[in-house]
Amino acid sequence: MNLNYSDEQNMLREQVLKFCETNYDFIDREKILDSDSGYNEENWKQFAELGWLAVPFKEDNGGFNFGPIELTVLFEEFGKALVVEPYLSSVVMSGTILEASNIPEKSEIIEKIISGEHQVSVAYAEPNVGYNFLDCNTTLSKDADGFSLNGSKSLVLNGGNANKFIVLATHDNAPALALVEADVEGLSIQSFKTLDGQTCGELTFENVSVSSESILALGDEAKLLFNKMLDVSILCISAEAVGAMTSSYMKTVQYTKEREQFSQPISNFQVLQHRMVDMFIETELTKSLMIKATLQLDSDDPEASKTISALKVQVGKAGRLVGQHAVQLHGGMGVSNEMSIGHYLKRFTAIDSMFGNTQHHINKYQS
Repeated sequence: MNLNYSDEQNMLREQVLKFCETNYDFIDREKILDSDSGYNEENWKQFAELGWLAVPFKEDNGGFNFGPIELTVLFEEFGKALVVEPYLSSVVMSGTILEASNIPEKSEIIEKIISGEHQVSVAYAEPNVGYNFLDCNTTLSKDADGFSLNGSKSLVLNGGNANKFIVLATHDNAPALALVEADVEGLSIQSFKTLDGQTCGELTFENVSVSSESILALGDEAKLLFNKMLDVSILCISAEAVGAMTSSYMKTVQYTKEREQFSQPISNFQVLQHRMVDMFIETELTKSLMIKATLQLDSDDPEASKTISALKVQVGKAGRLVGQHAVQLHGGMGVSNEMSIGHYLKRFTAIDSMFGNTQHHINKYQS
């Protein structure tokens, strides 16, 4: 089996790496997080110009027809620099659902996503339902003019900046996916920041009108489509975690070589060497499992979803170990906002809770 990246994939990695090194140092990132939008509009335009927003879309819709492998290349580099632009929500999550739908305006919406004009977010999580996202309380009811949407959604990624929302709801006791404009009457949006600095939104729907043309999928089709989106999204944040683990490990090794105690670098102390070896091993184990999941998802292997759950469990465990060791080996500086190392731990914590935490995926893997 050939596990080497192609020339195109290596070029993509080098392009993202160069961008992050040039335009995305830690100080720039902190300024972005302090902004109201939570991302840099100039960076987003550059993402569009470089063609990154077109990566997962089909050629018929103006994309490059790339797949999970190229997405993991992107997200691994994003993880190293802790990139906060809403690529996951607007391109991966929304794009996966939109491309599989048959709504009349599909091509137009995707074209605007690729150009960076529009951002679309998926509203799927709700309070009090845990990670059983399909058992939602938001309802899509048939009425005289089409459909009516009622309920609330929490933790909508990039919710305050989205132009449209793809909403998961219940219709006739079955899942449904509907497309809703952000400025539609009856929709209220409250934006907030999460632990890791990301921008999210709380959405409330009160008799929001939805036309028949805006229904993306119903019943089993909606369930399959939503689960496919979850698999791709989990793969992407796992690749991001791998990149963040790699960066955490490298920064920690460098720090211990420079920090001296008892007239010698603390990297000479064997107990600290053991911890850094543990960090390295967990990172490599996670990357190996990520590669397996990527190849299975790319080839539509029926076992892909199970491997994705195993990967999410490994990411949760490894992210905690690597993040906590990195912070501890940096000492008191590790928990300061002025150093990036503590921000990696925050991101690992957020990633663990996204799309189902470690225990949820252990249960899912065993079922």
